[in-house]
Amino acid sequence: MYLTRFRFNTARVGARRLLSSPQRLHAAVMSAFAEPPPAPSGGPRVLWRVDRNSRAETYLFIVSPAKPDLTHLVEQAGWPETGRWETYDYAPFLSRLAKGDRWAFRLTANPVHLARRTDAEPTKITAHVSPRHQVRWLLQRQDAAGFRVVEKPPEKRLLPEGDEHELVIHERQRLTFTRNGRDRVTLVTVTYDGLLEVTDPDALRRTLTRGLGRAKAYGCGLLTLARCDS
Repeated sequence: MYLTRFRFNTARVGARRLLSSPQRLHAAVMSAFAEPPPAPSGGPRVLWRVDRNSRAETYLFIVSPAKPDLTHLVEQAGWPETGRWETYDYAPFLSRLAKGDRWAFRLTANPVHLARRTDAEPTKITAHVSPRHQVRWLLQRQDAAGFRVVEKPPEKRLLPEGDEHELVIHERQRLTFTRNGRDRVTLVTVTYDGLLEVTDPDALRRTLTRGLGRAKAYGCGLLTLARCDS
């Protein structure tokens, strides 16, 4: 497995065009591989995410079984003369994960649930739109994903309810774009930043390489970890 980081030149029209459409960016990511990645079958797959750290600092992260070549992205949306991307062998990091480790994490996800308004209607996939339900969506999946979001000590909680965990949500978006030039797609996404503790290293490795939740083709599901101070 490989972890890749690429910085967009957001002053360029090509970058803005890609960033405005998850469908176009998905196609650009998949074009980074000489051999088309196999269709997802429950194993490791291509995952990607856009991180907007500031207006002028926007990164693309990719996790993939094969090493990508992002020359086309540099030419379309980067700095052709000086730009490059960084790719790291992910396997050594994955192998070192251990129960009890604590990591800062980031995840952009598509939190949804099955719902219906009346018993006569079929169930539909419906997005969670309130922060409370979006947080609950993640907490309901943490055990199976191999981690738990760290709880705050009572003295550090700013609210009597809703501030129990080391977790912040931001970049809450409703994206609308076309797929295959015809179908209109609406996607609700949210980015989670927080602190987690590893409870099941094998399950967490699966989460890091297979993703969490739906809409993985459109920039959701990629969980990344970073060192934390605590």
